[in-house]
Amino acid sequence: MNLQWYPGHMTKAKRMMQEDIKLIDVVIELVDARIPLASRNPDIDEMAKGKARIVLLNKFDLADDKKTLEWKAWFEEQGIFATLVNSKSGKGIKEVHQVIQEACKEKIERDRKRGIKNRPIRAMVVGIPNVGKSTFINSFARKACTKTGNKPGVTKGKQWIRLNKSVELLDTPGILWPKFEDEQTGLQLAFIGSIKDEIINKEELALQLLSYLLEEYQKNLIERYDILIEKDNKKLESLQVLKQIAKKRACLLKGGELDYGKAATLLLDEFRDGKIGKITLEQVKIKEKTEIKNSFN
Repeated sequence: MNLQWYPGHMTKAKRMMQEDIKLIDVVIELVDARIPLASRNPDIDEMAKGKARIVLLNKFDLADDKKTLEWKAWFEEQGIFATLVNSKSGKGIKEVHQVIQEACKEKIERDRKRGIKNRPIRAMVVGIPNVGKSTFINSFARKACTKTGNKPGVTKGKQWIRLNKSVELLDTPGILWPKFEDEQTGLQLAFIGSIKDEIINKEELALQLLSYLLEEYQKNLIERYDILIEKDNKKLESLQVLKQIAKKRACLLKGGELDYGKAATLLLDEFRDGKIGKITLEQVKIKEKTEIKNSFN
């Protein structure tokens, strides 16, 4: 599957961000903890040069705990402040205030030496579609400031939100980039719902997801769907597994034939909702062994 999705409004949004970033002290980038690299827009690195950077590993409750902590350590090795948040439940949101102060420490000190007091930190919140920016902002501000929705493209324009005397946020629309570097990036974005389902062959996408889960998360599949993943000491193919899921969940057409489309939609929805378990689709390679503090307690 060669997936690309870059509607015209994203070009306009990118130009807007390039202008607004001149006013910004720190860029807060939300990524999906299940695909921390694939859910990063590479254009942000170019636009945010010279700015303080924070990465929020959002939806960490849906991702593999151990791998999420490895990714947090990886970002910190790149010189980027990183923390874990669950925008829906609010977990980790309080810590973001502290991270902003830490990331902007030099700017705050410069202002103090110039005699500038009480100037709020201006933060731009960026991220790809459906990564949870608006939900994060509403949770961070403790009020409904922005529209939210479980589909890409809900935020259409920019808006400033004053949180308190010390921080102002600029919300921006979710933008992708014109061409994905490889097919895998497009697939991973489609898995989590950042590419509109209307342009996707869901059955093919579900088979691709099953292929990965059969390699890395067999136990999750067995526990969720009560299915076999091996027969006669031979691992089953994705289509054979999807067939079992269709049978177990009574995904049927008229006449009793199996409805693979319905089974595919069910699998994708349950993955996105975390019902198959905590799953991370990208592996991190840390050059040096890093002591990883448990951030989940």
